[in-house]
Amino acid sequence: MSEYALRSFRINAREEKIPLVAAFLSEEGYRFEPEPFSPFCFRLLFEPRPLGSSLAAQFGYIYIQDRSSMLPPLALSPSPGEHVLDMCASPGSKTSFLAQIMKGEGIILANEPNPSRLSTLRANLERLDIVNVLTSSYEGQKLPLESRSWHAIQLDPPCSGWGTCKKNPSVLTIWQGEKIEALLQLQRQLLRKAADLLAPGGRILYSTCTTNPKENEDQILFAQEELGLQSIPLSPFDGFVFDKPKNAEKCLLVNGERSNAQGFFLALLGKKADGLPPDQSVPQPSALLPFKTFEINRALSLSPGILPAGRAIIVEKNVYFIPEGTEACLGGAIRFKGALLGTLHGLRFQPSPRRRCLGDATSSADALVLDSTSDILSLLAGRSFQTGLVKKEALLFWRTLPLGFIRLKNGRAIASFR
Repeated sequence: MSEYALRSFRINAREEKIPLVAAFLSEEGYRFEPEPFSPFCFRLLFEPRPLGSSLAAQFGYIYIQDRSSMLPPLALSPSPGEHVLDMCASPGSKTSFLAQIMKGEGIILANEPNPSRLSTLRANLERLDIVNVLTSSYEGQKLPLESRSWHAIQLDPPCSGWGTCKKNPSVLTIWQGEKIEALLQLQRQLLRKAADLLAPGGRILYSTCTTNPKENEDQILFAQEELGLQSIPLSPFDGFVFDKPKNAEKCLLVNGERSNAQGFFLALLGKKADGLPPDQSVPQPSALLPFKTFEINRALSLSPGILPAGRAIIVEKNVYFIPEGTEACLGGAIRFKGALLGTLHGLRFQPSPRRRCLGDATSSADALVLDSTSDILSLLAGRSFQTGLVKKEALLFWRTLPLGFIRLKNGRAIASFR
């Protein structure tokens, strides 16, 4: 079996919704099996057409992802309510998994310095209907954030990608000599910044998709000897075969060939607090950001839905969501953008088609409920039909699974998904 014989994907939903999303995917003819390391992760067995064109993918309920790259968020394991920094976030695969693990509660700052990759990151987060992630665009080593202010940091820095050589054999010849040296310096700069930003008792998950010891084990040694961080043991994940990293026995090195995945390195680093080992002094979410019922300006006529605690702000008719505690978390020096909820037209709020979380899933009075995936495909293909609904938009459901908002014109449904 080749390294990429079977593709993996993640169901982007709360755990109780997984069977419903699985049924949605199965109705289109896809066959898959669960991965042993997370209830959110699956292995594709059969696809009647490319998985990325499935309705589940179009409506943001699945994310196609190499199984190794699913491990860093699981290893960091942020709790709901924590403040989490993703220093090199695009395209958002790990960022979105962090948000899923956190059940949409707390604050994630996803940083991406490259403008085009930043656009990709934001588009993916919107498609996945994630609202507790703020985005910024700085060189990671120059992030204008306060020292000792983040409970958890995900650092997946630029690397040589040697672990992907089965898929991209050219990486072994491209990343050599001076190019590797430049990467090593950048990785150390990012590690130094992460160590500065980490709160006492917090932890950093450092990961790469390379098997190069200089980018892996040597960097962890640098973090320990030069930055004062401590290595926290990581337990192996089921379904993978791991090699022993030299001089880094607490870290994990995925054997890509035997794991049917990319080669991948993971290390968990902590900052000591109050004389306790870092893995015993991680901040508890109850003391950080309590979960409360969301209250939004009633003039926007929004249903509460399942938004976490926060507020809406209006910037040039665009309405953005800002999680509670953002200002205290980020300070005033950093420019960031919240999740786009929709647009304001006069006093009427028009939700973004992707923001199914704005709908009230307990009521179908203003919803369009379709029982067949073929009807949804017809709607997406341009078919318009009478619904009997009188509002300007309605939440579209497949059975009891909310998909997003459609536009209504004289009661006729018009698909508006990008």
